[in-house]
Amino acid sequence: MSDGDVVVIGGGYAGVRLAKRLDATARVTLVDRKEVFFHRISSLRAGVRREWSATPFIPYDRLLRHGQVVVGKVVRIDTAERQVVLANGTRLPYDVVVIATGADYPEPARFAGTTTEEAMKSFAEHQQKITFAEHVLVVGGGPSGVELAAEIRLARPDARVTLAHSGPALLGNTGSERAGRKARAWLESHDVDVRLDSFMSPGNDFGTYRDARGDVITADLSFWATGTTPNTLWLRLGGHGDWLTPSGHVKVDRSLRAEGQLDVFAVGDVNDATELKITPAALAQADLAAWNIRAHLNTSGRHRKEPRFYRPIHRTPLIVPFGPADGVTMLPVPGGETAVLGSRTSTLAKAKTLMTPYMRRQLGYTAA
Repeated sequence: MSDGDVVVIGGGYAGVRLAKRLDATARVTLVDRKEVFFHRISSLRAGVRREWSATPFIPYDRLLRHGQVVVGKVVRIDTAERQVVLANGTRLPYDVVVIATGADYPEPARFAGTTTEEAMKSFAEHQQKITFAEHVLVVGGGPSGVELAAEIRLARPDARVTLAHSGPALLGNTGSERAGRKARAWLESHDVDVRLDSFMSPGNDFGTYRDARGDVITADLSFWATGTTPNTLWLRLGGHGDWLTPSGHVKVDRSLRAEGQLDVFAVGDVNDATELKITPAALAQADLAAWNIRAHLNTSGRHRKEPRFYRPIHRTPLIVPFGPADGVTMLPVPGGETAVLGSRTSTLAKAKTLMTPYMRRQLGYTAA
């Protein structure tokens, strides 16, 4: 085992992958404010269906064989002393530190609080509100908005559901018009009111929402699936605002190091390496950063290995479930085209299980 101390800040998809990759070759400490891994991919369904409430939570206790997982809130990276400082005063020395704090998602795809019980209580509150709502408004026609609207419709076939999107087509950022048409057709065939070119904002009265044309929608429950915010405020408050872009992402070079820092890496949704903030991109970054960190720790002088460079993923399979038994899959094919696959592929690959067995295995648990 290497003598190197690696502190990974953030236990999401990228942080877990990287910590596991380095466990056998470095002294790894994974720090996260949550006591368990949060499988965010399953969180939209968990926020709608009670039987899924416990699914997103997978313990960290089997992830690392040699390293350790510390539950705590990081407040600062002390580059002078090469220590990660926690809110309780604990200082973790590092030879390499990795920022993998991800991004904050709108509800219900959010881990509320710091314990499983607090997060499950939040899910239960969303489930209850959906159960009794007469009209649910979902704002945002990207993958999360489409998936959430479908989940709500299937859970509440008797309720009115509206999906409002500011763009001219659903799933517009995926680059596949056909997939967007397929999503719209599914939603409208299930009596979801799809409103395009509708930039929504809260209205003057409680429970009202107004689009850019001045049209008013009245709904007793709303969810805003309109983007994410990188979890980097702590870096700015800790004196490293110069590491961040105007949008709050960590600026990284091609080897995924924070710009100007040899021993600070940033992986996943938190960095500016790619605009495509999806799990496959986060995992690919974790793998490349792990290789570069091993090279940094284990070689020196004229024997030092050159770092590998990250190539942003612009074309990767993307699956948008329409509940557990349907969905649309966008599969890049040679020539720059995108194949659009339907129900069977989407169900087997993601929609039925939401990749829960896969993530359980990654954290050392059985698939069940």
